[in-house]
Amino acid sequence: MNTDGIIFDVDGTLWDCTEVVAARWSRLFAGEPDLNGLSLTGADLRKLFGKPLAEIGAILFHGLPDERQAELLQKCYIEENLALEQNPPAPYEGVETVFRELSGQYPLFIVSNCQSGYIEQFLKSTGFAPYITDHLCPGDTGLLKADNIRLIAERHHLTSAVYVGDTALDCDSSRAAGVSFVFASYGFGQAENPDAVIEKPLDLLELFSVRFQ
Repeated sequence: MNTDGIIFDVDGTLWDCTEVVAARWSRLFAGEPDLNGLSLTGADLRKLFGKPLAEIGAILFHGLPDERQAELLQKCYIEENLALEQNPPAPYEGVETVFRELSGQYPLFIVSNCQSGYIEQFLKSTGFAPYITDHLCPGDTGLLKADNIRLIAERHHLTSAVYVGDTALDCDSSRAAGVSFVFASYGFGQAENPDAVIEKPLDLLELFSVRFQ
């Protein structure tokens, strides 16, 4: 597969932090009387992660005023970043090898529908920052995934960028941004008619013809 830059999703593509985050959010919710004992599991969050932040708030806090939803989301993301700093999950097997080998041939990027600080925490927790040329998220730009993918491509003059993600939204966003899409079938969701499919992160080395050293 030909490319001049590879852009990655995070959740369901590079790691799964849903159990850690679900436990921390549930503890937060226990102290919020208007949430009526709301509690979440990792499986619950795997259905939500990757959606736009406001949409997650509308689903979790349905019936509450928009201002209250925004307030609760902000609390959630503060707690999430703390939880991931204190107890980060391991990246999926093979991701470090993939980043090390691919970055020797292509610039690598991250675009995720997340809050400011989340990608930075992922990079800090994993030590992967040296492999990543740039990253964007709605918390930084106010833009959704398709626009952030497009912005990365424009900023770095990419003419044949590829996005690697694990959901239908990732696929749709790639199409809207005019880039190819590689579906990580081991992740959280499904996708129709991707340009390529991988069953594990290490499959990317073969896809992009990078010999493992």
